[in-house]
Amino acid sequence: MRKARYIFMAAMLCTLSLAGCGGKGLFAPLPAPIQESRAARVSVGDAHTCAVTPSGGVKCWGRNYFGELGDGTNTDRHAPVDVVGLTSGVTSISTGIDHTCALTTTGGVKCWGGNYFGQLGDGTTTYRNTPVDVVGLTSGIASVSSGGDHTCAVTNSGGVKCWGDNDFGQLGDGTYSDSYVPVDVVDLTSGIISVSTGYRHTCAVTTSGGVKCWGDNDFGQLGDGTYSDSYVPVDVVDLTSGIISVSTGYRHTCAVTTSGGVKCWGSNYYGELGDGTTTYSNIPVDVVGLTSGVAFASSGYRHTCAVTTSGGVKCWGWNENGQLGVGTTRRRYTPVDVVGLTSGIASISSGGRHICAVTTSGGVKCWGSNKNGQLGDGTTTNSYTPVDVVGLTSGVASVSSGNLHTCAVTNSGGVKCWGSNYYSQLGDGSDISRYTPVDVVGLTSGVASVSSGNLHTCALTSSEGVKCWGNNDYGQLGDGTTTDSNIPVDVVGLTSGIASVSSGVDHTCAVTNSGGVKCWGSNFIGKLGDGTSTDSYMPVDVVELTSGVDSVSSGNRHTCAVTTSGGVKCWGNNDYGQLGDGTTTNSYIPVDVVGLTSGIASVSSGVDHTCAVTNSGGVKCWGSNFIGMLGDGTSTDSYMPVDVVGLTSGVASISSVGNHTCAVTTSGGVKCWGDDYYGQLGDGTTTDSYTPVDVEGLTSGIASISSGGGHTCAVTTSGGVKCWGDNLSGQLGINPGWTPVNVIGF
Repeated sequence: MRKARYIFMAAMLCTLSLAGCGGKGLFAPLPAPIQESRAARVSVGDAHTCAVTPSGGVKCWGRNYFGELGDGTNTDRHAPVDVVGLTSGVTSISTGIDHTCALTTTGGVKCWGGNYFGQLGDGTTTYRNTPVDVVGLTSGIASVSSGGDHTCAVTNSGGVKCWGDNDFGQLGDGTYSDSYVPVDVVDLTSGIISVSTGYRHTCAVTTSGGVKCWGDNDFGQLGDGTYSDSYVPVDVVDLTSGIISVSTGYRHTCAVTTSGGVKCWGSNYYGELGDGTTTYSNIPVDVVGLTSGVAFASSGYRHTCAVTTSGGVKCWGWNENGQLGVGTTRRRYTPVDVVGLTSGIASISSGGRHICAVTTSGGVKCWGSNKNGQLGDGTTTNSYTPVDVVGLTSGVASVSSGNLHTCAVTNSGGVKCWGSNYYSQLGDGSDISRYTPVDVVGLTSGVASVSSGNLHTCALTSSEGVKCWGNNDYGQLGDGTTTDSNIPVDVVGLTSGIASVSSGVDHTCAVTNSGGVKCWGSNFIGKLGDGTSTDSYMPVDVVELTSGVDSVSSGNRHTCAVTTSGGVKCWGNNDYGQLGDGTTTNSYIPVDVVGLTSGIASVSSGVDHTCAVTNSGGVKCWGSNFIGMLGDGTSTDSYMPVDVVGLTSGVASISSVGNHTCAVTTSGGVKCWGDDYYGQLGDGTTTDSYTPVDVEGLTSGIASISSGGGHTCAVTTSGGVKCWGDNLSGQLGINPGWTPVNVIGF
C-alpha cells in the first residue's frame, strides 16, 4: 500500500512540479559557516534557493509554483525577493522540494510553500505563499531541516520532532502515518546535536558523535548494513562516534568525521558516494582523496559536494546540468575542484540539480540547472561554473589595480582602496596596509573614476577635477610639492575641465575636455612628453597634443594616447620598442605608432610594452616580450604592433600594467597572457603564457578589468569585484588565490 501510494504521488508531482521526473532534490541544513558572512546562510531546494541576510532577513529566488519563495505570489523569480514578514529575526533557513522553513531568533519555526503531506506543520494540507507558524514550535528549537516532503527540527533539549510525509517511516515515530503537526522521533527526545532530512529518509548526529538514520532504505541509505526500511532510528554501521555532521541526499548519505574525512553510503549509480565506483553500499565507504581536510559536506539529488578547511569546494556524482561546477556535464566518480572555488568559501548547499555557496566575503555563487531562475543571476540559463547571485555581491562601478594596492569606485561615487599602504596610497589618512576595502578620506561620493599607479592613486571627480594621494617623490601628485600625502590633494590647475586621468609608475597624465593632454611627475627619458627630461611637480602640456586626444595611458617609462581620429601616439622610453614606431629610439615628444594612425578604440601601457584594441575588437601589442606579454606566441620583442593570437576580434577592453595583459571579451569573459609568477593570469597555474588563456570561472559576466603589477581585478556585471594573483600586501582584498576570489564588502 505504501509503495502504491508513492507511485501515485510521484506521478502527480512529475505533473505538478516544473523540474521533471526522475527524483527530487535534497536539502540538508549546513553546519556553521567558517566565518561570519554577509549572506549568513544559503539553502538550495529542488528548483529554488533561499538565503539569510546579515540583518536576519530572508530572500528567495527560483521556482514559486507552490509559493515556496514566500513572497505572497506563485510567480517564479530569477533574482532574490524578500519573504513576507521575514525581513529580520531569522537565524537559519532550510529548503525542501517545494517548501521552505526558517528558524527565528526566538527559537520558533515558520514554513511556507507546498503542503500536500502537511510538511508545513500548521495542522493543514493547505499551500501557503507566506510563512506560517509550525504548531507547538514557536520557541525552544535549535535547528530545522526541510526534506523531500517532510521536515524535522532539533529542540534546545536535544530532541527531534518531525512532520509531513511518512510513507517510508521518515518521521521516525514508529508509524507510516503522515502527520500535519510535529511528532517525537522514537528514542530521540534528547542527545541529538543536528538532523538532516533527505528525500525519504532522515539522519541525526548524536552528542557522542554517532549517526542514526530512519525511513526509506531501498538503496542502503540508512547505512545499517541492510536494505530494509525503518520507521525508528537505527545505528549506522561503524559510526557510533567520531562524526561531526551528516547530510542526507536523494538516496544516499554522507558524514564528516572529526578528522575531516568524508564517508558516504547508499545509492551510487552516478558515483555520488565518491569512492571511484558505481556500486551501492549499505555501509559507509571512504570518499577518494577526502580522508582529511574537509569542513563539511552537502549531499544533493545524485551528487555530493564538500567544503575543505581551506575554503575550497569539491564535488562528485551526477552532472547532467553542470551541478559539479567543472565546466562540463560529464559525471565524476571521485571529487573534482569547482572552477574558481579553490578557496574563499564559507558554506555550501546542494539541491536537486543546482548548488549554491556563500563566500567568506558574504557573496553567493550558484551553478547548475537554472530552468526556474534558481541560480539567481537574472537569467534562466544553466551554468556549468559558478555565477554570482544578483544583489548579493554588488555596489562597484569600476576598479583599478596598482602595483601592490587596488582601488574601486562604488555606485554611489565613493572610493575604497585596499592592499599596501606604506606610501599612503590607500588615502585613508594612515600608512597602515589594509586587507579589506577602506574609504578614501573625503571621497565617499562625487568620484567618476579612479586610477591606481605604482605607489600613488588619482581620482577624477564628478565635477571634472583631479585629486591624488600617496607617494610624491617625483611630484606625481601634482600639488606643486614632493611631499607624500595620506589623503587626497588637488592637482594644481586641474579642479575642473578634465575628462580622464591615468596614473603611471611615478607620473600621471590627464585628458582635458578639449582633448589636450597634461602630465606631471617623473620625466625620466621624456615620459611627460613636454620635450624635456625635467620632472614637473604640476601639470605640463604634452607637445602637439593640446587637442584631438580621446584617452591616455601612463606606463612605467612611457605614455601612449589615442587620438579622436583613432590613431595612437606614444612617447618616453623606447628600449624595447614600446613606442611602436619601428625603432628603439627614445622620444621626448609623441610619435606615431606604425600602422595605427586610425581604427583604434583604446590603448593600455604596461611596464615596457603596449597593447591596443581596434574598432573591430582585435588586439595588437608591441614592445618587450621576454615572457610573452605581446601574446603572439613568441618571446621576441617587436618594435611595431603584432596581432595577439586568437584575438583578432571579439574584445571589448584590455589592461596592460605589469608584465601581463588581460582582455575582456564582448561576451564578458576574461583572457590573460604574459607573466604568471603570482598567478595573475588566473588560470589556476603560475606558468607564463605566450598566448591568451581563459581566466577560471570568468568566461562571462565581467564588465571591466584592471591589471596590476602581480595581480588582476575585475568588476562583474552585477557590480562585484573579483581579484587574483599576488596578495602579499592584501591587494586581493581576501585570502590569496590563483583563480578569482570575491573582494570582501563587494
